[in-house]
Amino acid sequence: MNAMLSPAEPSTPSVTALASTIREQFAALRAQGLRARDAAERLHLPEGAVIAAHAGEHGYALKALALRGPWLELLQALQVCGPLMALTRNESTVHEKTGVYQNVSATGAVGLALGPDIDLRLFFAQWHAGFAVTEPGRPGHPSAQSLQFFNAQGHAVHKIYVREQTDMVVWNAVVERFAEPSAGYVFLPAGPKPAVQADEDIDAQGLQQAWSAMQDTHEFFGLLRQFGAERQQSFRLVEGQFTQRLQAQAVTWLLERAARDALPIMVFVGSGGCIQIHTGPVHTIRPMDTADARWINVLDPGFNLHLRTDRIAAVWAVEKPTADGVVTSVEAFDHDGELMAMFFGERKPGKPELAGWRELVAGLPRVDVPVTLP
Repeated sequence: MNAMLSPAEPSTPSVTALASTIREQFAALRAQGLRARDAAERLHLPEGAVIAAHAGEHGYALKALALRGPWLELLQALQVCGPLMALTRNESTVHEKTGVYQNVSATGAVGLALGPDIDLRLFFAQWHAGFAVTEPGRPGHPSAQSLQFFNAQGHAVHKIYVREQTDMVVWNAVVERFAEPSAGYVFLPAGPKPAVQADEDIDAQGLQQAWSAMQDTHEFFGLLRQFGAERQQSFRLVEGQFTQRLQAQAVTWLLERAARDALPIMVFVGSGGCIQIHTGPVHTIRPMDTADARWINVLDPGFNLHLRTDRIAAVWAVEKPTADGVVTSVEAFDHDGELMAMFFGERKPGKPELAGWRELVAGLPRVDVPVTLP
């Protein structure tokens, strides 16, 4: 099956046949219990291409309607829908928050949603395609309705799901307003990743000096560009001064201890096109092992986190100087070097970091240093 070809291209016999085959095989995999994303992976297709194959008239239960932008205006129109569930994920971590899409704005291609529950950083340059999707619900439950947005490679950047309290009259009006059945979205494979410079080619001393002079955590991204350093590479180059390696179980310990101590934290998960943030306490922490994965989960009303602990390859404690004092994060990376999630103590601009958060991070297990959690 050719992942280069989008089933949503203008209709030809070959494209129509491809879409029909995708729908048939996808339905069979879903009937076996596979999640949509895993079923698409089994077909060697990006999820966006599989969703696009379900646009138009057909007899399968999953239905998709292509949408058009501007994506900012679409998100702004959702406020009057009431509560919705926002979902942002990457290869290893899923972040789900229920709330209202409020205070959605943008400067150029970078947007924000700044509600008390739905807190997003939006990178619209990565938003290539959107669909309104209807899927069968579990037995005894209504169908699941969502808006799903994909990058140019067909990977999901953000999804929005209807909840029981959603105003469906408004929701349907938003879908109708932004519907574009003839969109014909095409997905293409990603190009090669930029090569990472060798450590010895980076001005490590200059990096350390610039790091120590930071006044805001957001300056970090410019610092990486200035010195041509990859994120974990920068951590290695300032290790012992601003960063420390943690053991893989530090993520589980962090969540369990934050729940035990009722310590409010911030949890960031990004997809490339969106960073989704939870701010507040966590309560119910549950590990789960399946036949092919190990997870740590946060299962709280309004906030769910699902992180694959078997994919953790590196965890770092990172300190960044700011005008408000040092800000400490814990960052987990998978075996491909991709950032899975970042954790901070709850903090507002102009306020120092919580002492309890700093103590929690100080007590996490370092690499090669055995630590027993009290």
